[in-house]
Amino acid sequence: MSANARVQQLASHIAQPSVHTKSPHDVVIVSALRTPITRARKGGFKDTHPEELLAAVLKATIDQTKIDPKLVQDIQVGNVLPPGGGATVARMAALYAGFPDTTALATVNRQCSSGLQACASIAHAIQVGMIDIGIGAGVESMTLSYGPGAMPSSTSDKVTAFEPAADCLLPMGITSENVAKQFKIPRTKQDALAAASHVKAAKAQREGLFDAEIVPVTITLEDGTTKVISKDDGIREGTTPEGLAKLKPAFSADGCTTAGNASQVSDGAAAVLLARRSVAEKLRLPILGKFVNFAAVGVPPKIMGVGPAFAIPEALRKAGISINDVDIFEINEAFASQAVMSIEHLGIPFEKVNPKGGAIALGHPLGCTGARQIATIMPELKRTGKKIGVLSMCIGSGMGAAAVVVRE
Repeated sequence: MSANARVQQLASHIAQPSVHTKSPHDVVIVSALRTPITRARKGGFKDTHPEELLAAVLKATIDQTKIDPKLVQDIQVGNVLPPGGGATVARMAALYAGFPDTTALATVNRQCSSGLQACASIAHAIQVGMIDIGIGAGVESMTLSYGPGAMPSSTSDKVTAFEPAADCLLPMGITSENVAKQFKIPRTKQDALAAASHVKAAKAQREGLFDAEIVPVTITLEDGTTKVISKDDGIREGTTPEGLAKLKPAFSADGCTTAGNASQVSDGAAAVLLARRSVAEKLRLPILGKFVNFAAVGVPPKIMGVGPAFAIPEALRKAGISINDVDIFEINEAFASQAVMSIEHLGIPFEKVNPKGGAIALGHPLGCTGARQIATIMPELKRTGKKIGVLSMCIGSGMGAAAVVVRE
């Protein structure tokens, strides 16, 4: 990039043009795909390694966009639980999918926002001129890696004596109870949101609304036969608030967080191909929309679920828009308590949130979710003729992340 072009690029950022303004320096979304999301230890991918899931969605990205894989300069993969941060197996997946050894790769761990952080890292590299084309992805096999082994085997007594630091070790379910108690979110509201998540997801699945974003994956079963997994398998049609009200609290005898109003433990992968607009146009790549910006903020670890309530305003401020300008919100339903709190705190109409259901129905494969949200929101913006979307999630240890996208 020439010095003059770089100055023009920086000036365009400072001027903060309308999110609808097109610039040759925009970071555009060329493709956004995901695998089905299946129940950990019970679902379709329980015997499938994460590198196979990641390879499937990376290969589908090449096949659907017809991009020459040699042109992809970097791949960032959100990953939370696996040994070594999943770095080795992610690199294996990229090579297996058809990317040359000249395509660089790294894994990223900002816990529940890792998939979105991967996309943001690629977007930033494009914005500052380090690369022209890259992939932000995410993968998680909670079948293989979820459980006590994912936590540190020991921690410093000196550090954990400081209460805010010790709060980072609180079980996520306890932080959900803390949010419900502090912000007075009743069980009835939590169960209502959870039931609505399943109802919306079941309807979307029946109507084929996930088909544009899902890459069917062929797996090998233990007996050597193969099977194609093409649908999310955690959606429970017929879920009602009355049925959920019968479930016992999972984390505290007098609590309100249950197996029914918390996100599912799941397996899945997603990938988002991003490029500089001028390069995408030169290569005649499809352009689905624009990745406008990203924000990550910190919140108290003991109420980590409130993250979206503070990350979303920061992302909107950077974009120069307001809550009312946004057409669709994808807010991760880690727990119904924190989802309700975030929606109500920001005054977002519930009908604008997760129109095809959220993580309570679909599942929350930790490293995958942020990239999955992009794959989910872009076809929905197109289908409904809408333009502006926001993605957000809370983050374990006390953070929130959010991003703004605009459909072309």
